[in-house]
Amino acid sequence: MHFTSEQRLDDGVLEREFTLGEIPGILWTPAPACAPVPLILLGHPPLGLRKMYPRLVARARHCAAEGFATATIELPGSGDRPRWPAAEQARADLRRAMEAGEPVSDEVVDALILPLVEKAVPEWQATLDALLPLPEIGGPVGYSGGVISIGIRLAVVEPRIVAAGFFAGSFVPRTMFQEARQVTIPLHVLLQWDDEGNDRQAALDLFDAFGSKEKSLHANMGGHTGVPQFAGDGAAQFFTRHLK
Repeated sequence: MHFTSEQRLDDGVLEREFTLGEIPGILWTPAPACAPVPLILLGHPPLGLRKMYPRLVARARHCAAEGFATATIELPGSGDRPRWPAAEQARADLRRAMEAGEPVSDEVVDALILPLVEKAVPEWQATLDALLPLPEIGGPVGYSGGVISIGIRLAVVEPRIVAAGFFAGSFVPRTMFQEARQVTIPLHVLLQWDDEGNDRQAALDLFDAFGSKEKSLHANMGGHTGVPQFAGDGAAQFFTRHLK
C-alpha cells in the first residue's frame, strides 16, 4: 500500500488517498486518539470514486464522529481503472430493459453482478491485509453499503468482518440467495419501500434467506435516493454495538 496524498478535514478527520497495486482507495481516520479504532469498509455502487466522493466522505465523517475509521476502494471497471467490456455490455443491456419498461432478465443480472463479485471481493480482502497492520486501526471490522452481493460474499468468506450493514437496493443474482443462507454475522438491512429500481419482494426474500440469528430490516417510505437522515443514526448504533 502506498499513500499518495493526505489532508485534514475541517472536523479533524484525516483523509488519505492510497493505491494498492492498480487499485485506488481512500482511508479516513478520526481526529488523533490514544487508542486504535475499529474499521468500517464503505461499499458503493460501481459509479466511480470521484462521482461517489461527496456521499462517501459524508458517511466517513459520520462514522469518525462515532469513533470509527473508514476505507473504500475503486471497484473493478470503474473510475480510472481499465474498462471491462463484458460489464459495459451488461450495463447497456440493463439500461435498455429499464428504459423500455421490461423485466431485467436473470442473464443480464448475472452478467452484471457475478463477475464483479468475483473480482471485487479478493480486492477488499487485500485492502484489509494492508490496512489492519496500521497502528491507528485496531479492528474489529464492519462492512457497510454498496453492492449487496459483494457484501454477502464478504460476509461468508472473510472472518475479520464481524457485522454488516446492507442496502437492499441493487440487483441480486439468484445464486446469491444460496450464499445468503451461509451468512451468520449480525446484519442491519435498509430497504427503501418505493425504490423504483429494486424488486421489493426479492429484497424481502433475500432478508428472509440470511442465516444470521441477529438481523434487522429497516424499511422507510421513499425512492432509491430518499433515504432519511435518521437511518444513518440507526446504522451507527448498530456498528457501535458490534464493533466496540
